[in-house]
Amino acid sequence: MKTAVILGIALLGANVSAQTKSIAPDPQTAIVKQYCAGCHSERGKAGDLSLANFDATAVTQHADVAEKMIRKLRAGMMPPPGARRPEPQALLALAAALETRIDAAAAAAPNPGRRSFQRLNRVEYARAVKDLLALDVDVNGMLPPDSISSGFDNVADSQALSPALMEGYLRAASQVTTLAVGDPEAASSEAHYRVPKTASQLRRVDGAPLGTRGGIAVTHTFPADGDYVLRLELHGNADGFLFGGPAAGEQIDVSINGERKALLDVDPNMAEVTTSLFLKTPPIHVAAGPQRIAAAFIQRFEGPVNDLIAPIDHTLADTQIGVAYGITTLPHLKDLAILGPQHVTGVSSTPSRDRIFTCRPTTADDETACATTIVTRLASQAFRRAASRRDIEALMRFYADGRKERDFESGIASALEAILASPQFVFRVESAFVRAQGTRAAARSAAPAPSPSAAATERVSDIALASRLSFFLWATGPDAELTRLAMQGRLTAPGMLEKQVARMIADPRAESLSTRFAAQWLRLNDVDAMLPDAVAYPYYDHTLGEAFVHETELFFQSVVREDRSVLDLITADYSYVDERIARHYGIANVSGPAFRRVTLPETRRGLLGQGSVLVLTSVADRTSPVMRGKWIMEVLLGSPPPPPPANVPALEATNATAGGKVLSTRERMEEHRKNPACQSCHKVIDPLGLALDNFDVTGKWRIKDNGVPVDAAGVMYDGTKIDGPASLRDALLRHQDVFLQVFTENLMTYALGRRVESYDMPAVRSIVRQAASADLHFSSFVLGIVNSAAFQRRAAEPAQTTAQAR
Repeated sequence: MKTAVILGIALLGANVSAQTKSIAPDPQTAIVKQYCAGCHSERGKAGDLSLANFDATAVTQHADVAEKMIRKLRAGMMPPPGARRPEPQALLALAAALETRIDAAAAAAPNPGRRSFQRLNRVEYARAVKDLLALDVDVNGMLPPDSISSGFDNVADSQALSPALMEGYLRAASQVTTLAVGDPEAASSEAHYRVPKTASQLRRVDGAPLGTRGGIAVTHTFPADGDYVLRLELHGNADGFLFGGPAAGEQIDVSINGERKALLDVDPNMAEVTTSLFLKTPPIHVAAGPQRIAAAFIQRFEGPVNDLIAPIDHTLADTQIGVAYGITTLPHLKDLAILGPQHVTGVSSTPSRDRIFTCRPTTADDETACATTIVTRLASQAFRRAASRRDIEALMRFYADGRKERDFESGIASALEAILASPQFVFRVESAFVRAQGTRAAARSAAPAPSPSAAATERVSDIALASRLSFFLWATGPDAELTRLAMQGRLTAPGMLEKQVARMIADPRAESLSTRFAAQWLRLNDVDAMLPDAVAYPYYDHTLGEAFVHETELFFQSVVREDRSVLDLITADYSYVDERIARHYGIANVSGPAFRRVTLPETRRGLLGQGSVLVLTSVADRTSPVMRGKWIMEVLLGSPPPPPPANVPALEATNATAGGKVLSTRERMEEHRKNPACQSCHKVIDPLGLALDNFDVTGKWRIKDNGVPVDAAGVMYDGTKIDGPASLRDALLRHQDVFLQVFTENLMTYALGRRVESYDMPAVRSIVRQAASADLHFSSFVLGIVNSAAFQRRAAEPAQTTAQAR
């Protein structure tokens, strides 16, 4: 009896212990409740997020929330500055535990995602035309601006269709065809090329003849052989007189492909109300096709100017001084107009015509066969697949209509216009290769609203994969080798994708990774929109801004071409500069317009020391620690700060002076932060931006701001002390895992043409881990994306959509 009682008590104790263990809180959940749920309660909802009911063991049910938590935890941003926080290792362990659970669930039920239809954007259209027809076209006047989503212009679901857009593609097809084939009946028209007002015209323009200054050099495609007139408009001052009028003896050299065609004298007494500010060349006979046109002033002297006021780089900052003696100013070109053609004599051979007319019929009986050969080749390349018999039959009807109207070339032009207007060219149409799991029938019999993780997936065809790869790395369609491999079904053979990626990255067309991907990721387009105040920064002009952008593009391209570590984007001790940038940075022994690689001082290393980033994160008359800090948080750390409250005044509302002295930017920021509504965000943003405050609005190094010594010291959100660009770089490297994930997310968004969602994050982490084993070389990230399920597969169409389509 006693033994039975003891045994019963033991069993009861074991049962109670088991129940206690089953209801014991998960350690990760406990950390969240202890350190996070206070602010992120149902009542507080800091950041519009409640974690009151957060359960780490069920993290896959709210993976989107968990991924936001992981990002903040790994960046060291949460808990926020000043709040209670556990040891850093405990926070990293929490992030790792959440990642492990999410990644395991994703491995069991992968979801590669699916994008909607995708069309060619402006740049892709122009590059595809270049590949197809050997023709450079400016599509900005043909197609509406592209929508930007997640920082990129190729995100499929933001590419809305509209009647205006379709009209734009039809108009572009017509204009491109005319330029490519030529038009012996071309009507006279007028094309304009404007010189940016903020561009310096004291030095030679790239493409202009030696011994000239300023002006403009462009490549213009002429539609036919004939006579053309070039009309030049010069800048005037505020009273309508010629800017730079006191400089007598000025001449403008007009050249075509480096050969002088006219030399025009500039009358120093020109005025809008009398002789006007226009100059014209006599008619010049020009052959059809692309020709290099330059209109530039003869360089009359070289060397420093010794005058009452020396010329500044922003030469048109004050046009009123352009008529004053004792102040050296020179005439400036404002606009170049090309008028014509007149007296058309035909259409000469051009690169585009050579690309199109690969055969010439000798008799009327040969015309159809030759036309079929030409149309088949052009359609197959344009459609990024072998043109079907149905495609060719439809296009040959267009050829027949054009041939009936005029001649053989007119028929080819009609078919080419139809090709360029075809949805098969304008849209990137993808077909599936084989369904990996599930069928349409199974999808129809499944639950009415299957979760994304349970969706059936299918592999895209080799043809579609070839297009994905070429638009990712080249921003244009696949070349002949890639298309041939896809048609043969060999693109996905073992080792073949890796071989093609290596070949494509080595190809000059891979510069699109810098001019397209990097330019959009880093927001380089914003440089052109930011013009520093001409009075405060007279040494900055449009030419320097363009050079800054080119520097960053060359720098990123070196990381791609040399397959360097992605971390070099933050730490590299080199960059590419021309004479103008070298003078701005204080780098000696650099002369001329050519960019060359130079070693940088410690303060200039990586992206954070480049003029492009520093200019785009400033305002016209002062630096902006907020914009610079926000750029770092958004672009490098993927954690954009929340928008400011509606009732918070702008920094400009803060007094710029106090106690009879002008305040520095830091002092104004400290006054601004006294507003309680501003403190929480500015504690995070400001130290990042102030660490770069030794760089002025134009990216030039300084030691004083408004006469006050620059103070770049601060404390980051994670408690790290920083006091300048070098320590800021070191602090960012302590969170390099976040930077690498953010880089991968952006590269993946650009590659896929869709936003990276929470269900993609397991793949992102896998790509970063694989890249880490390859020393973080750039190619390892590209290969990780190309070999991912998101790139090679897609979620099958929802059952409802499929049923409706049937």
